[in-house]
Amino acid sequence: MKNGLLILTCLITSFMSAQSFSGKDDQKLQIGANFQDNVNGIVITYDYGLGENISVGLVTGYALNLNNGLEADFDNRIDLKARFNANLGNVLNISDNFDVYPGINLGLKNFGGHLGMRYFFSDGFGIFSEFGTTFAKYKSGRLSPAEKIHNQFTANIGAVFNL
Repeated sequence: MKNGLLILTCLITSFMSAQSFSGKDDQKLQIGANFQDNVNGIVITYDYGLGENISVGLVTGYALNLNNGLEADFDNRIDLKARFNANLGNVLNISDNFDVYPGINLGLKNFGGHLGMRYFFSDGFGIFSEFGTTFAKYKSGRLSPAEKIHNQFTANIGAVFNL
């Protein structure tokens, strides 16, 4: 009984000491699932803290599962973006474990924005969700169904790690 209580106390303490964004030199790696209209895939992001509430990073995604007869080549399935985030977790002061980060991104296919949320269970591990949209596409006119991959509303969910 005493050992169980000790373990529970340690777990609660570790959950409470997690920090979602620590500012300058903070590094995050996110790996998750990407959901789009007619497409499911994977997404990987890396963010690096430049200041108390600012981070920059890279995001890449690859469309694995194409639905409804959609066919796409490698160049339509993959995307790479540079991104800028405003980490607002400490501004909102909801919890040290929680971060909200709106941002903009510039990629191979478009200029867009995103809104993400992270919650850390410990110093090194948490979950994230992120929603993104396109503000301006590089290719004007009508896009083929394959060209719409990574050029539409996206939703991501997965694991986040402190590096």
